[in-house]
Order: sequence, then C-alpha cells, then structure tokens
Amino acid sequence: MIVDEVKNGMKYSSLNPRFAKAFEFLINNDLESLPLGKVVLDGDDMWANVVEIKGNTAENIKMEAHRQFIDIQVAVSKTERIGWKALDQLKTITDPYNTEKDLVFFADQATSYVDLQPLEFAIFFPEDGHQPGIVEGPHKKIIVKVRA
Repeated sequence: MIVDEVKNGMKYSSLNPRFAKAFEFLINNDLESLPLGKVVLDGDDMWANVVEIKGNTAENIKMEAHRQFIDIQVAVSKTERIGWKALDQLKTITDPYNTEKDLVFFADQATSYVDLQPLEFAIFFPEDGHQPGIVEGPHKKIIVKVRA
C-alpha cells in the first residue's frame, strides 16, 4: 500500500507501466467536478470509476482483495478511512473469488487504518487486503483500476 497526495502521483509512475497515464488523468482533471460514471483510460486494462458511495462503519464493511487489478483510490469530497491487512494474513473468506469482478471478500478485521484526506490517494496492490468506505454519509471518490 502507498499513500500520498494526488499532486505527487507521478513519483510512482515507475511501479507500473500504466501509472503515468492514471496519474496524468488524476492530476489534470478537476476531480470534484467530474461526473459520476466510468472513464476508460486504456481499454480493458485501466479505467476510473467516479462514484458516490454511502459510507458505513468498519464493522459493516468487509475486507476485499483483487488478483488482476491494482486499485488507486482517491478521496474527493471528504476524509475516508480505509483499513488494510496483508492478503496472506486474511483467512476467513465470506465471498469466494469472483473472476468477472476480480473480487474476493473476507470477514477478517484490518490491522492498520489510513485516513485519506480529500485529494489524497492509496494504492492497493493484489497483495493488499483493504476495507474502503469507512466514512459517515455520502462521499465522492475515484477508483482507478489498473491491470497488475
């Protein structure tokens, strides 16, 4: 997991060949005014989901992980808490891996939490279990899905 401000995103472009394009999108757009929906950035290999989520408490949000994609999650409208736990430490699967959605859910609790301020991001790699959406009320965020 990596956490930083969107304006510093290009520092991480060497970690994945698609990161430069992902951060160009995030840096060069007014994220607060982007309309909700999907923005295709590189065909089936990278896209951004601009969403408004209904926040919840940590007790009501499951840990999740992905195998094929890296998440770059950006808080836009307010501070969002996200839990983290190493994938190899997650033991209790509640929803088996769904190949189509590239998603598996766990009942395990996070071991660490980060509070993303607006215009900060967290990168979650396939080895990172994460628990996003810990926030009160509706919250606009952007999730860039990048093929690993």
